[in-house]
Amino acid sequence: MLIELEAITKIYNQGQANEVQALTDVSLRVATGSMLCLRGASGSGKSTLLGIIGCVFPPTSGRAAIAGKQLARLPDRFLTLHRRETIGFIFQRFNLLPSLTVLDNITLPLLPMGVGPRERKLRAQALLAQFDIQHREKFPAGQISGGELQRVAIARALIHDPPIILADEPTAHLDSRLSREFMAIMDRLKASGKTIVLASHDPLVTDHPGLDQIMDIRDGRLHVP
Repeated sequence: MLIELEAITKIYNQGQANEVQALTDVSLRVATGSMLCLRGASGSGKSTLLGIIGCVFPPTSGRAAIAGKQLARLPDRFLTLHRRETIGFIFQRFNLLPSLTVLDNITLPLLPMGVGPRERKLRAQALLAQFDIQHREKFPAGQISGGELQRVAIARALIHDPPIILADEPTAHLDSRLSREFMAIMDRLKASGKTIVLASHDPLVTDHPGLDQIMDIRDGRLHVP
């Protein structure tokens, strides 16, 4: 299993007046090369669970093993390194820098990894061609369409060839046509061997036939539908 969570609890501001228990006793296993959807409303705990899977922070208690490494045993510096090597993020609002070119946005994750400029450009251009946006390479990200922004965000998530792709409400700002196009891209990535975890309450995502697994999350707890 590429993702293994056992009895995970996550508490923010533990011991303080504003303490919040975001996840309670969450257990989950995701096989390599599969696609999972976490279905739940805003505030249900989806983003926190993605944060743990994505090695952004460890759980408060429980066992989390991502790509063979126990998160609780990793110091912050090594947690960051493991995240850079293992996880590709696709954010709800894309999180692209509008003043930077499409090419520069895609290559950003490679900068802290010490990849040279020639190699960065070659990798980015290959992804631009794969997603048919090579004609936008030199455009500032703030000057392209929503569908193109989504493709750039996917390319950025793939630039370091991570085994795990995480997407948080990826269709929230897309129309139905672009949402279906996004899920078709996810199908292709799954077929290539990527492990994909989507957090969404969009029926175009949650009812997608390419999903291998769907889990409901309510009030920080997982439920089998």
